[in-house]
Formats: sequence, structure tokens, C-alpha cells
Amino acid sequence: MLLLTIESTCDETAAAVIDGSLNVLSSVVASQEALHGQFGGVVPEIASRAHMERMLPVIDAALQKAGKRLEDLDAIGVATSPGLAGSLLVGLVAAKSLCLALDIPLVAVNHVQAHIFACRMAAGRDVFPCVGLVVSGGHTSLYRCGGPLDFELLGGTIDDAAGEAFDKVASLLGLPFPGGPAIQKTASSGNPRRYTFPRPLLNDHDRLEFSFSGLKTAVRYELDRITGGPNTNGHGAKQPLSDSIVADVAASFQEAVVDCLLGKAALALEQTGLGQLCVAGGVAANSRLRSRMESLADERNVELHMPPLRWCTDNAAMGAIAVERLRAGLVEPLDLEIQPGLIRPGR
Repeated sequence: MLLLTIESTCDETAAAVIDGSLNVLSSVVASQEALHGQFGGVVPEIASRAHMERMLPVIDAALQKAGKRLEDLDAIGVATSPGLAGSLLVGLVAAKSLCLALDIPLVAVNHVQAHIFACRMAAGRDVFPCVGLVVSGGHTSLYRCGGPLDFELLGGTIDDAAGEAFDKVASLLGLPFPGGPAIQKTASSGNPRRYTFPRPLLNDHDRLEFSFSGLKTAVRYELDRITGGPNTNGHGAKQPLSDSIVADVAASFQEAVVDCLLGKAALALEQTGLGQLCVAGGVAANSRLRSRMESLADERNVELHMPPLRWCTDNAAMGAIAVERLRAGLVEPLDLEIQPGLIRPGR
């Protein structure tokens, strides 16, 4: 069995070649960070146009690196939900075209479930059943994962995703996009206890939900207090922000986010009684989060699985979940449509 997997849910154009034993023969990712950096966030129209330009070269590069031809493929897996509509369409049209030309099956991939499956790929063995935490720019959700295709949503963010909060706070501090790496780097020299920011819903032990909108607002008000006036993208305030203040605010904000993520992950482990925890998504690349998740796993005597950094951010290798779907006979008709919104558990 040989599959080509395609990922284009947001601003990364990616393709990978994967065999039936879940070996990643190649994985190619074309980043769009340079295109969106000047806007401080992803611009959907720019993202979809960039996907159109890069999709075929990325697919071709993935095949060449794997030493395979289109004729060698047995199926195409493609992320069809959730994500930006225009971006999803580019990937799905490419996948449909290849399936039609090669007369091979089309396999739909849920992007969020694929993130959790990246933990299975990294472990090289079964990691189910587990609690799955996906934390990224667009998603912050907890799942009970009974198997590679069995996902039950336990709770998610009621407003902003953690990664989006990182981007917005980075912008307030005058740091570059993407905000996650910028906040982490700046926070490394800061004091995480200098500023006390809220931990929304952390002490609500009846809910496995997150909220980061109020935390962003708290950071903004604190910056206004520090500078003596409104602060927009690190400029226009009465008092400029010193490097030490930026570092301390970044560290304090980062610690608040990590506290929220750890607290709800621990609560999910308690409520489900499961002994394995999988943490994935772009924010899972954060070194502070990884370190504290390791400590949590040690304290709770649970097994922690986190992908290597290259599989935390969007990639097509995690689309290997398509192998599991193909084995289960879950293939799609060529009139399949995208589903940009977050799909609830099920097929």
C-alpha cells in the first residue's frame, strides 16, 4: 500500500508519501510565513493563492524524494476539514484530479484528528486509548481517543485558540509573526511571575473547556497601564516598552496559557481514567509547554506522547491517518465537499 497525503488547511502547503506500515518515505512542506508576516496573521485569500502556486511542485517534490511515481500510488489522502475554505479547496481539487486520473480511492482526513495521530507516528506503536490535546493556531480541544478513528470531543475553547492568543499578544508586544516562536524566544529571558494574568476556567473543575480571549485583553490592559496609554502593535504608547518589560510580559502570558492547558489536560485524565496523554499541534512545539507536560506525566504516572517539532506544525506526514481509514474501507466519492468548520466526532 502506498499513499500520497496532502495538507492545505491553512498556510502550509504539504505533501507526503507513506506506505502501509506507516513509514514516511518523504515529507515536504512549503511555508507561507514570509507572505503573511507583514499582516501579523494569515490572510485567507493570500493563503489560497499561494497553495495554487505551490501544490503541484510540492507533490512532485514529495514523489521524487520518495523515489516513487504517480503510477505507484494506491490512494490519495487529503485534509478536508477543518480549515480555511479556499485553502481546503485547493488541496481537495488536487487530490480529486489525481484520483480521477489514476483511478484510485480518495480518502478524507480530519486535520485535528491527524494532529493526534502524529503522536502515534512518532511513537512507532499504538498509543490508544488516550486523552488527546490539540493546541494550535486554530484549535484548542480535548478528546477521548479510543482508537485511531475513534474520537470523542471532551471540550474545547469557547472563544480563541491558544495559538491565536500567542499571535495577538506578540503583535501587542511588537514581536514578529508567527507569535508562538517569538513569544517563546522572548520569554526565555523574562520573569513569568512578574505579572499576574488570569487563568480563565482553570478552577472550574466541571468543564473541560478553555478560554483565551479574556487573557489577551488582560495583557492589553496591563500594557496600557505600563505605558500610560493605548498600546498598538508595540507602538503609539506614551512610554515605550523596554526589552525587560516585553520579556516579562511574554513570560507571564506564556505561563498563564501553559497553566490552563496543563490544568485541563490533568482534569481530562482524571475524568477518563486513561493512562496515556497525546499532545499535538503547533503550540505543542513550545518548549515550556513540553517541559511542564513531561512533569505532569511524571506526577500523574501517565505515558506522554508528543510529536517531534517538525510534526507539530502543519504537515502531511500526520495525514498517515488516511492509511487507517483506507483499511477500514472509509473512502469518499469524487463529489466530496470541504467542511471548513470543526466536525464533531464521528465519521
